[in-house]
Amino acid sequence: MPATAGCSGPTVIEGRAASMLDDPNRVAGLPATGGPNGIRPGAPAPEGDVENTDGSDNDRLSLLAINDIQDFWVATFPQYFSGDYTPVAIMFSYDSTNPASPGVCGRSSTYDFSNAMYCGLDDTVAWDRGSLIPAARKYFGDISVPGLLAHELGHAVQTKANLVRLWTRTIVKEQQADCFAGVYLRWVAEGHSPRFTMNTTDGLDRVLAGGITVRDPVDESLNAHGAHGSALDRVGAFQEGFDGDANTCAAIDMDEIDRRRSGLPKGLQYDPTSESEPGEMAIDNGSLATLMEILGQIFQPASAPTLSAGGDATCPDARPSPPASYCPATNTITVDLAGLQRIGAYTDQQSGQLLQGDDTAFSVVTSRYMLAAQHQRGLSLSGDAAALRTACLTGVAQRNMAEPIAVPSGHTMVLTAGDLDEAISGLLTNHLVASDVNGDTVPAGFTRIFAFRSGLYSDADQCYERFR
Repeated sequence: MPATAGCSGPTVIEGRAASMLDDPNRVAGLPATGGPNGIRPGAPAPEGDVENTDGSDNDRLSLLAINDIQDFWVATFPQYFSGDYTPVAIMFSYDSTNPASPGVCGRSSTYDFSNAMYCGLDDTVAWDRGSLIPAARKYFGDISVPGLLAHELGHAVQTKANLVRLWTRTIVKEQQADCFAGVYLRWVAEGHSPRFTMNTTDGLDRVLAGGITVRDPVDESLNAHGAHGSALDRVGAFQEGFDGDANTCAAIDMDEIDRRRSGLPKGLQYDPTSESEPGEMAIDNGSLATLMEILGQIFQPASAPTLSAGGDATCPDARPSPPASYCPATNTITVDLAGLQRIGAYTDQQSGQLLQGDDTAFSVVTSRYMLAAQHQRGLSLSGDAAALRTACLTGVAQRNMAEPIAVPSGHTMVLTAGDLDEAISGLLTNHLVASDVNGDTVPAGFTRIFAFRSGLYSDADQCYERFR
């Protein structure tokens, strides 16, 4: 967690009426419900010619997704842009595990190139049936495939709408495409797709998790010309589209991205000579003590909670929420150090797992500190509002940790953009950052992440006002 950029005034997340976004039982206005995800029973057969296809299930699913996404944009595009949406000219499948895999989009070969892409010069959408699509289906389910290809066809939308030029920064193109994917997937979540169904809880969570796995590597600057953005960037743009419309996406430019990032860590920092993982701190008694010091400096509680490592988490007025629990009766945060180390051990897509790291663990401990802050205000610590308020306040804390904070011990802990990505990932896996004093959370990862982002872009007073 090395030092990074300074802080400026917060910006407020905008979208639909706050009551829709903040309702724990709704997802951007839609009911937070379970149900099936994937191909709808009785869905029409996929249509169209795919170049270089092997006729596999992976290609049929990809083609079905492209049919659905393009039908959506054929109907939707004229409502927002001049002219019509013309389906892409070429659909191309390849197998990245085959050394003889042919080239596409200007590449001489697609061997060992696990990717999906849209190429504007020849109006082609291409995907890897050998590695990418099988991995997406294995880890995130069939619904992740239309999510993945909706991003690529988002590039087709922006190209056909003349929203971008050759000199447009890559981050702008990518953020718009993530946003357009969100617009399409809301249509699916609303039940309008004849081919796919997706619920707003674990189904939408899987799409978000799939997006998190495709983020800039830690040795890139988020402001580099070719940057695609952090997981926070990508999820944020997707949420804007899901909660907005195509005009929302078209409005994304570098100024809007800079405003959204203002005051947040902007570098995915990397030391190639280090034997430890990039930006990772040891999760031990020393780092936890430093975290408690920093949180005390940020929030200035009249009675700071005490930290107990390895103690009994039994509490007379709350259930334990391992690996970190808050007891209101004793104003104590009890941590299971081994459990924290497990959820904070660094993994990412290279190891075939969803991203996690030190801030997955530190953000959980921070959330228990935020319960102590709410307790001192006399607020209820149980229920959905408390869970979302806790996530929001944790976001506030993490924003403040974007630059060094002086504490009596002289130690420091400064977040990078990669740390925020680890916290976002935790909201989809262990859920604890958005949980109440008993460890209970709200059903939709989308809502949990939105509450956390609300704190990143505002302040504690707005969290208390928003989640009551």
